[in-house]
Amino acid sequence: MRIAGALLAIGLAAGAATAAECGPGALGTSRVVAVGTEGGLEVGLKTYPRTIPLADHEVILTFDDGPDAANTPKILDALKAEGAQVATPEMPWSIKRKYDATYEQAMAEIDAAAGSLKAAGVARIVVIGHSLGANAAIGYAARHPQLAGVVALAPGHLPEVEALRSHSREAIAEAKKLVAAGRGDVPRRFPDMAQGIPLTATATPIVYLSMFDPDGPAVIPKNAAAMGAVPLLWVVGTLDPIARRGPEYAFKAGAKNAKSKYVEVFAGHLTTPLAARKQVVEWINSL
Repeated sequence: MRIAGALLAIGLAAGAATAAECGPGALGTSRVVAVGTEGGLEVGLKTYPRTIPLADHEVILTFDDGPDAANTPKILDALKAEGAQVATPEMPWSIKRKYDATYEQAMAEIDAAAGSLKAAGVARIVVIGHSLGANAAIGYAARHPQLAGVVALAPGHLPEVEALRSHSREAIAEAKKLVAAGRGDVPRRFPDMAQGIPLTATATPIVYLSMFDPDGPAVIPKNAAAMGAVPLLWVVGTLDPIARRGPEYAFKAGAKNAKSKYVEVFAGHLTTPLAARKQVVEWINSL
């Protein structure tokens, strides 16, 4: 069976700058270490029991939230080979945009992409997302019960979970004060976190609250509970920290359709889309 309809892929896969791109001549570079993602990449003792062996004063800089040249084309090609039309809008959390719009504005952007597909004659749309993109795919499904299906690959960004909640607590309070003072549209630096690794991001207080407020719109369990009977495929890598939360975290709340399915694959957070491409195609074909 071939896929009849269109796939709206949002935030699919994540890319990282390689050591070669940084170069041995960069400021402070003492050595170059080649790091692969085969089987899942584990970095940071806050999240994992082990990490990359670093000498004193050595750090790792990673850059994510963009399409990966190795993984993204493979899963998209697999979907296109089944006859699906695929749209891949660049979302507000991509490396090029990095929080330049609110979560609700992101919903509107997905809606516009879906509208373009419908205008081209597409009747059935499945929304697929990876990491924060999976978060948004579930959020979009909560607002659009007419979707043919939603695929959440390695769902990420959990503002209500204690790790991110405590990391951003003071910034959330400060952002609320700035909004109340009429300075909600003035960009500034805020704390961020990716897979347990503390980061910083530039955003307006309004945008930051929409993405990081534990009572805001970007909370996966809340959006999953608000979903109608939209078929949901939840795929998690066994090496991804979210795997420890199991289907009880949010899948069960969103699985109101008999075709909903929870799948585990041997992969890390970044490699889940590649490892699960066969299961994704088979599930969409079953709809």
